[in-house]
This record gives sequence, C-alpha cells and structure tokens, in this order.
Amino acid sequence: MLEGTKINTPSQMSSIFDIAKDTVLFLVLSCYYILESLFWTLVPNALRPMKSLNGDIVLITGGGGGVGRQLAIKLARLGAKVVLWDVNKEALNKTCAALKDEGYTVASYVVDLADREAVYKTAQRVKIEVGKVDILINNAGVVFGETLLDLNDAAIETTYKVNILSHYWTVKAFLPDMISSGKGHIVTMGSVAGLLGTYRCTDYSGTKFATVGFHESLFTELRTHGHNTIHATLVCPYYINTGMFDGVTPRLMPMLEPDYVAETMIDSIRKNEVNCIMPGSVRYLLPLKCLLPAKMCWDLMHRVMKGPQSMMELKRKTAVE
Repeated sequence: MLEGTKINTPSQMSSIFDIAKDTVLFLVLSCYYILESLFWTLVPNALRPMKSLNGDIVLITGGGGGVGRQLAIKLARLGAKVVLWDVNKEALNKTCAALKDEGYTVASYVVDLADREAVYKTAQRVKIEVGKVDILINNAGVVFGETLLDLNDAAIETTYKVNILSHYWTVKAFLPDMISSGKGHIVTMGSVAGLLGTYRCTDYSGTKFATVGFHESLFTELRTHGHNTIHATLVCPYYINTGMFDGVTPRLMPMLEPDYVAETMIDSIRKNEVNCIMPGSVRYLLPLKCLLPAKMCWDLMHRVMKGPQSMMELKRKTAVE
C-alpha cells in the first residue's frame, strides 16, 4: 500500500557534482525552513491558518479519562465526530455522558488494546458503524512503576502490548483507508520518558522510546512514498497529572494538567505539526544528553533535577499476574 509511488534509485554511485549540488540546495532550503519555523513560532495561533476538524471522524484510544476525555470534549466542540476506545467501561460511560450532556453524539467501544484480534475486530466495527477514521489518536498507555527486578513478566508484556504494539494494529487497520481517500492524520502519544530514560520505568520508557522510533519511521515511509496529505504528529509530554504518576513530585517544574495537554495537542493537529513536546522548554534540554559528558548528565539528573528521587515516591500500580 505504501509503495504505490516508486522510488527511483540510481544505478551507480552519485557523482561528486550531484552531491555538491544537493548539499548547496539543502543549505539554501535550510535557511528558508529555519526562517519559516521562527516566523510561525512568533505568530499567535489566532492569526495562524488552522485546519478545520468539523465533520472529521476522530478515534481516541484511552478515551475513558485523563487526556483522552479532555480530547474528546474539545474535539466534539470543534465539530468532530468522536469515537472512543477504552478497556474501562465505567470510565468510558462517564466520558460519553459528559459529551451527551453538552449535546454531542459519540460512539464508544470497550476494547482491550492488549488483544490484537480485538483491536482488528473493533476497527472493522467502527468502519461499518461510524465510517472512515480521519484522525487516529493513539493515546492509551499504562505504567506499573517498578524497578526491573520487581516487575513481573506479565506486567512487562502488558505495557508493551498496550503502549506500543497496539499502535501497529490500529495504524494497520485505519491507514489504508486514509491513503485511499488521500486524507488522514495519525497522532502518536509518546513521552519525554521516551526521549530520556526514567527511574522505575524500564518498561514504560522502553515502550515510549519505541513509540518515537515507530512514529518517525512511519513518517519517513509516508513521505518517501508521496503520501504528503497523510499527516503525522508525535506528542511527547512531561509528567501529566492524570493519576498515572501519583505520588511523584517533580523538582523543577510542575506536572502538566490534562486540559493543557489536550488543548496543545489539538493545536498541533490543526497546524499539522510534526512534533509536539510539552513543555516547549524541554526540547532545548534534551540535546544535552548527547553533548555533555555522561557523568555531567547523571549529576544534572540526580543532583539538580532529582529525577530518580521524585520517582521513588510513585505509587505502585496493581500488579498483573
């Protein structure tokens, strides 16, 4: 499906002239890209062109609470047709009730993202009962908060099935229709923990690093094969105050609120942004782990940021047997 557009590969090594030409072109375009980025960074959202979501079918995994619930409410207010997936029926009903109280219709499905066949079957139901999904938001995630030797195998497998493997199943289910229609948007919920390893998160950080790699690779496939109208946005937020990280007390900056995260995500979607890191200041700190000596990075994390110490207070989740 992705290989509908053929890639012309040279039969022999590119000449020095071609390399020089492409390098000069890259440098010229880079100046334009940097200026363009600076311009749009300084322009308020109220003055920026933002795509309309009115009438779009938006599927949100993990829509029963937290960021998922806020996304559902805000997207419905923008005219989107919201489809919610969650394993927690009670939480799902609460979100649906909140939407219906405001006069919006919503489709909801109880589905265990750890079950591949259940994902595929529910995806088929959505296509028949609701229609083609225009925007897929892979938001669901779990964390157990144990050190590696305290994590049981079932918990590790569950984290990987929900946090990353489910992305493969949902994207494989809905991307072909997006390509056929020439319209679509895939939103991947990563994490700052997927850019920087975190204490007591060998499973969670591992899956979030995987979501970043999955998303960036998918982006290259879409662009390489000319599917430029299928957009992809990678979201990497700091700790969010949803209950997943109860007990954690970050030292340098407070947790993000779900309302702020959802609002920022929607703005990024409407602007077709490729990356959405929250808060924005974090993007300037991340390169330091590659630029600074390893001992210096550890001292910054342990002594100044108190990252491991704050995670020691994380309340343990129910174990999976």
